[in-house]
Parts: sequence; C-alpha cells; structure tokens
Amino acid sequence: MHAAALAALRRTAFLLERELASTHRVKAFRTAATTVTRTPADELARRAAGGDLQALPGVGRTTAALVADVAAGRTPAYLLELEERAGPLVEPGSEGAEGGAALRAVLRGDLHLHSDWSDGGSPVEDMAVTAVELGHSYAALTDHSPRLRVANGLTPGRLRRQLALLEQLAAPLAPFRLLSGIEVDVLADGSLDQEPELLDELDVVVASVHSDLRMERGAMTRRMVRAVRDPRTDVLGHCTGRYVQPRAGVGKERPESEFDAGAVFAACAEAGVAVEVNSRPERLDPPLRLLRLAVEAGCLFAVDTDAHAPGQLDWQERGCARAARCEVPAERVVNTWPVEDLLAWTADHAHRPG
Repeated sequence: MHAAALAALRRTAFLLERELASTHRVKAFRTAATTVTRTPADELARRAAGGDLQALPGVGRTTAALVADVAAGRTPAYLLELEERAGPLVEPGSEGAEGGAALRAVLRGDLHLHSDWSDGGSPVEDMAVTAVELGHSYAALTDHSPRLRVANGLTPGRLRRQLALLEQLAAPLAPFRLLSGIEVDVLADGSLDQEPELLDELDVVVASVHSDLRMERGAMTRRMVRAVRDPRTDVLGHCTGRYVQPRAGVGKERPESEFDAGAVFAACAEAGVAVEVNSRPERLDPPLRLLRLAVEAGCLFAVDTDAHAPGQLDWQERGCARAARCEVPAERVVNTWPVEDLLAWTADHAHRPG
C-alpha cells in the first residue's frame, strides 16, 4: 500500500505537470508524496483505516482521499480522470505524427531542463528520476544564469554548489548520466552571462536570449551571431523568444524577435552549434518556416522540453512531430547520439558519431 500510494501521488503530479497545471495544484501532490515517503508503512495504513491521514504534515483533503482510495484497493477517481484526459500530445494521423514517434523512439536524452535551483518547481533528484522513468539515458540540468533574477538565476557560487550536488548524485543515478549545464543568458552585446572558466567546466551550454527581445533587427542578428560563435555555446535556445499562447502568469502572447535567420543559422552550421527545437506548448520555437531554413542551412538540432517540472519532460513528443514535419534528419539531432559522442561534440563541436 505504501509504494502504491506514493506511485499514485507521483503519477497525479506528473499528469498535472504534463498538462501545464498551476504550480499550486501540483505542489499539493508532490508535498504529500514526500510525506508518504517519510511515513512508516504501518502508520500510513493505520491512519488510512482510521480516516486520520490529514493529521500528517502536507496532506490535505484531496491527497488524503487519494491515499485512502489506494489503501482500499481502488484506483483514485481523480487519477482516472487525469489519465483519461492525458492522451497523446500529437494527434494520431496528423502531419508529422508518425515521423515524430519514430524520432522520439531514438532520442536518448533531453538537453534543457530546470530545477528548483532556479525557476523550476522540483528538486534536481525528481527531475532526474523522471527522466530515467521516461527512458532517457542522460539529461542536462540547465538552470538559469545570474542576470535572470526573476528566474532566480545561479550566481557562480551557487552553480559551483550545484556541480557538487551532481557529483554526489552520479553514483546513485548510474548508469543514467545527469550532465552539468546551464541556460546562459545572451547579453545585449552577445556575450554570455557567466564566468567563462565556469562555462568551460560544464557538459552542456544552452545560450538563450531572454531580454531586450524587441531589439532592432541588425543589432539582434549581431548579438545572436556573436553568442553562437562563442566556442562555449553548444545549443541556441528558443531562438525567436515567442509565445504562441498566453504563458502562465503572463496572460498574453509574445511576437517573434526580429533577426536575420539565414545569417544566424549559417553561423550555427559553421560553428557546429545545435538549434533547439523547443517543445514547450507556449513556445514551439522555432516556427516551422525557420526550422525548415535551419535544415537547409545544414544545422544540427536538439529536441528539448525546457521542462520546469517532472511531468513536462514528456513534452518531447510534440517537438519531435514538428521536427518530422520539417524533415529534420534524425542523425543531425544531437540528443539521439550516445552520451560519449554527445560529450565529444560539446567539447569541440567538430565530432560526429562514427
């Protein structure tokens, strides 16, 4: 019963995150799961039988009802409702669905995800365990850099402490590889928002524009090209910065930044930097017309989730379908590569799988 209750709480939280439910709703189930983990099995069973589950810290009416259902041998009605709502992220038979499924089947990892060290909602360990459950052999932890204060970006000191944590987690997670990384802000002049020596220590660097998104076209092009040509940049993140639907907490869409996409993608191809296919439902970046342009330019790609919660790690299906629609070759998607080839590529941007 103990393990079943924990699994039901985690699955409920996962499905809520997958459908982009509010952090407040998800937190109730994640918090209750933590409590269940720390509660002896006999005590949990006794409280379930006596209707006393809400006396446990972090367990409310809804989560107590869910645990009570599991204790009684029932599948919780709320969980059943979420499972029925879940369904595929890409409509079967739609353009790109079949090719996207084939691409998703050969993906080995995700190179863009966030934890509660910056603006994510869950601990590093929860993100890693979920990546394992989804079949990944590696994932890169890419919390924000210091300039993005609204996202609690990591100062050099905090990033070094995070690197120490990753070292501690390496053995328990093996053979899964949790790679060190960062989503580094591209500053207005195209430089990267972190100490160069510290960036050199990381496995994966995703460079993204988060500020001054309405910059004049020529200046934005120069800014992005400089970032791409920095040898420390591995992936160009969500290149247009658009929101195609209202973002949670923002309430409005956001237009694309203006830049010379041909020049930027040519720089990516020349430097061996991957263009990110961002799978977040409010981003879906780059737009299909630019994704096709990047294919023609000979770019590498990374199909990433930009997940801020464990359930969002399941979003790659959506990005894969968009990549398939634009005929992105699977062999040019860097997170289809074995981790040894991936790390050899991030080291010199010239390596390709044999």
